[in-house]
Amino acid sequence: MQIFINIVILIFLLNTIAAIITVFHRRRSISTTLAWLIVLILLPIIGFIIFAFFGRGIAQENLFAISNAEHVGLERLKQMVSKDLAKKRPSAANETTKKAQRQIDYFNQSEDAPVTVHNQPKIFTDGKAKFAALEQDIKAAKETIHLEYYSFFDDDLGRQILQLLTQKAQEGLEVRVIYDRWGSPGANKKFFKPLMEAGGQVMPFITSQNAITKYRLNYHLHRKIVVIDGKIGWTGGFNIGDQYLGLKPKFGYWRDTHVRIVGYAALSLQERFVLDWNASVNRHHEKILFQEKYFPINWEVPEDITPIQIVSDGPDNNFDTLKGGLMSFVMNAQKSVLIQTPYLIPDDSMLDALLVTARSGTKVKIMIPDKPDHPFIYRATQFYANLLSEKNIEVYIYNNGFMHAKTAVFDHQISAIGSMNQDYRSYSLNFEADAFLYDTKVSQQLTKIFEEDIKHCTLLTMEIINQQSRWLHFKQLFSRLLSPIL
Repeated sequence: MQIFINIVILIFLLNTIAAIITVFHRRRSISTTLAWLIVLILLPIIGFIIFAFFGRGIAQENLFAISNAEHVGLERLKQMVSKDLAKKRPSAANETTKKAQRQIDYFNQSEDAPVTVHNQPKIFTDGKAKFAALEQDIKAAKETIHLEYYSFFDDDLGRQILQLLTQKAQEGLEVRVIYDRWGSPGANKKFFKPLMEAGGQVMPFITSQNAITKYRLNYHLHRKIVVIDGKIGWTGGFNIGDQYLGLKPKFGYWRDTHVRIVGYAALSLQERFVLDWNASVNRHHEKILFQEKYFPINWEVPEDITPIQIVSDGPDNNFDTLKGGLMSFVMNAQKSVLIQTPYLIPDDSMLDALLVTARSGTKVKIMIPDKPDHPFIYRATQFYANLLSEKNIEVYIYNNGFMHAKTAVFDHQISAIGSMNQDYRSYSLNFEADAFLYDTKVSQQLTKIFEEDIKHCTLLTMEIINQQSRWLHFKQLFSRLLSPIL
């Protein structure tokens, strides 16, 4: 028995030493380091297998390909923006962009993200309406159709969109699709075969290619981008699948937010698509080179004045650009901050920004779902929802289905719509894209949407928190400890 105990102690010591060496081998945040230490120490051997697939940094060859993808249309876009900004603008647009100039400059310097002015945005909050409009845009396309989604499911909606894309490819249009293989169950070569046989091109994002042999499963293409003829762009939270139409009983009604943009901001989305495509292809002749049809200049741009800045981010960046910009908006808000997110797992810096803003007298309201799609993540979300509620931040639990929108509104003047959740994964691990709209009219529309959603919510109160069982609080606390790696 003593020999057995000594062996167990020896294994535990060796496992602990190996765990310390493993997690300190690469620079990580303190919270992420501690979370991985817990996993590796509590789960000997199994923890190291999990770490091998989910804990290591992005593969260097992927990082090189993404970081060194050449900008194709950025200079054309900058020229168009510069010429456009030289024109006289309405005072309302000037005042809104002036207020956010520091954030605008920060995004532009960090990610080469110029603000475009001539844009006509339309917001969608219902899946059926969104996909009906998207299908109409695809049917009306004349030259190019570019789609980029985290999830492209092999289900009724997925097959419907695929059939439509196949028809357009048969008509001679250029159709390209980028998808994340790990976020798209069933969407394999067999699924996309009709489109490819029709002349369309399909490419899994670089981080989901050969992920088993490269042992990296933690870096996902989370962007949702569609660009039609370089003139119409789509981005937001909806993926392609039946559940986004509210057809899955597990989730019920799917509440999300997407924006359709006609105007120069579509060129920014096009630039992002081209960069992602060129980083993912294996041969030079497969790369997209500059052509007028991708970045058209001679067309009737909308007269509407809605300044929009498309900002993308990912683990190829040494700094969490999107999170940093959002923190700046939060800290500078004077009246209100309205946030909708399916996952509420802020890191310490974002948590501090929210708390400091709330204590400064700014009204901070956050809306989250009332049901999980990932149990551990939802328990961690509950932990932070309780914590923020205790600190006088209003947290609303959406009861009318599943809340998947990723939006933020600041002082009813500036807003963000995109793919970024309020969690560690979106801050640092996923490849994300958000549209920042510096427009009072659009922001007030999103404010009204938020207020309508509140009618289907329960305000989280101390009474509700105190009624939660000790077992539930334990699961929340444990999930919170692992939140940096969820």
